[in-house]
Amino acid sequence: MANILVLDDVFDAVALLKRILEKKGHRVSCFTEEEEAIDHVKANDVDLVILDIKLKKIDGVEVLAEMRKADPNIRAIMLTGYPTLESARESLRHGAMEYCVKPIDKDEIEEKVEEVLGKEPNS
Repeated sequence: MANILVLDDVFDAVALLKRILEKKGHRVSCFTEEEEAIDHVKANDVDLVILDIKLKKIDGVEVLAEMRKADPNIRAIMLTGYPTLESARESLRHGAMEYCVKPIDKDEIEEKVEEVLGKEPNS
């Protein structure tokens, strides 16, 4: 199974994703702080990151750009409670492979995680 990093400034959202993904057999590292998540990607092999767009200090798209400097092949799914066409475009432009709207739907996130993990990086 995959090593997945989850970053959201809301602890309950991180905990929910951890439960969902661990039931599917994935190893999940959870973060609520942007810098800690970026450092984790620099120091560890991560197959997939799931990032909220609206965070405390840096937006999730910028966090993804930093993570991709450390690992250009990292796969990403962006989450948002405030969907806009511009945020979707910006996420995809920075390498996100999928985009999910909150509240998190268990079936949708499971499906998108499996789909993204099945794709080649940067495809």
